[in-house]
Amino acid sequence: MTRPNILVLMVDQLNGTLFPDGPADWLHAPNLKRLAARSVRFANAYTASPLCAPGRASFMTGQLPSATGVYDNAAEFRSDLPTYAHHLRRAGYHTCLSGKMHFVGPDQMHGFEERLTTDIYPADFGWTPDYRKPGERIEWWYHNMGSVTGAGVAEITNQMEYDDEVAHHAKAKLYDLARGKDYRPWCLTVSFTHPHDPYVARRKYWDLYEDCEHLLPRVPAMEYADHDAHSQRIFDANDWRSYKIGDDDIRRSRRAYFANISYLDDKLGEILDVLERTRQEAIILFVSDHGDMLGERGLWFKMSFLDGSSRVPLMISAPGLEPRTVQEPVSTIDICPTLCDLAQVSMQEVMPWITGESLVPYAKGALRTAPVAMEYAAEASYAPMVSLRYGKWKFNACTLDPDQLFDLEADPDELINLADDPAHAGTLSALKAKVDARWDLEQFDAQVRASQARRWVVYEALRQGGYFPWDYQPLQKASERYMRNHMDLNDLETSQRFPQGE
Repeated sequence: MTRPNILVLMVDQLNGTLFPDGPADWLHAPNLKRLAARSVRFANAYTASPLCAPGRASFMTGQLPSATGVYDNAAEFRSDLPTYAHHLRRAGYHTCLSGKMHFVGPDQMHGFEERLTTDIYPADFGWTPDYRKPGERIEWWYHNMGSVTGAGVAEITNQMEYDDEVAHHAKAKLYDLARGKDYRPWCLTVSFTHPHDPYVARRKYWDLYEDCEHLLPRVPAMEYADHDAHSQRIFDANDWRSYKIGDDDIRRSRRAYFANISYLDDKLGEILDVLERTRQEAIILFVSDHGDMLGERGLWFKMSFLDGSSRVPLMISAPGLEPRTVQEPVSTIDICPTLCDLAQVSMQEVMPWITGESLVPYAKGALRTAPVAMEYAAEASYAPMVSLRYGKWKFNACTLDPDQLFDLEADPDELINLADDPAHAGTLSALKAKVDARWDLEQFDAQVRASQARRWVVYEALRQGGYFPWDYQPLQKASERYMRNHMDLNDLETSQRFPQGE
């Protein structure tokens, strides 16, 4: 059996509402638009959890955070959880990662045979929230609104340096794969940190949006008291009272965010160009881990089930999948079984525990009737929150908060909570029953609290005395690169060339 190569292109914090059917027309993203034209486009794809580490662990395993135990950005990703990298590698694939995946814990591979870069964020337990201290704001790592007030232009930043490196190593790997020294099919995951805040962009991309008509959000900032309880907690976690946000701050932040989409588009274009010029064929999947509110209602970043934060772009280009748009809601937990389905790799041994399902039937026109589930149990929450997207409905539940019910067809901005409307009592009751059948919220809360308490003990202990970090250290085998005296120069020059000469 000849298995297809797979190229997974992942970005960070890209708002899915900007991808109603591929990139919005006004975005300067020619490479993504070309990819969209040959892809199945999932217009209503949702993250499993609107935060980096839990969203990514779920995307890789096909399970929600309540199953993975990756509740927040400092929760360990256990080594015994099979990921798509494990499944594909077990079936004979070479699996490789260039870029971010926010693995926490001593296992920094999770099925990848090779990692080309370190991660941009720490691998230890230092970013653990603490439900025992509601309202506590951990200054040294919580988001604050400085990302908004500090928005603007720069030619190099911490994140640009990282993503430049991610793209460089990904292109070098594709050239190396083209040389044909490894007979195995490959799965290369390339994961960028943009357009994640801070909202700072290079001038060439900033200038593309000088006359952009979308620099102010559709729903302007609301009074703090007019927000739902969780949105108020997000404001508090982001230290909003210490900053004064004006329209110019909002325009600069959104302009830089859009500019960084164009920056990413260039990076993705470079990678796809190498793939084409080296005559390699691959399934291509493009996705983000979660979105960004971008100032809608005054909210920024993620941590919310609102569509700006929870909805993500998802596109798949693969043989046998005709380009089309799928409107039914889907989840990032569906990606792991989808990749295995496309590669004809069995997940049978773990399917009883996998929540995600293959998207291949839906890409071919089947109708999805099962609800899409989301969970959130990290900073700005004091108890786990859950959500179901079911048809046109979104239902949010938390033991601390009033229920929320939105009709996304009639109210795409989620401004009208129908939970107390007698006309929708039947819908509310049906969705509450689905939540009760899926989750025991008291048990979920107890699991999160126990995990947090354990991690605080371990983190504080390991920072005493000698410290050995878990951060991934990329291995550069310098003695196997370029020309060395254990190599034959003529063989080397021939084998390293693509295409090879006579």
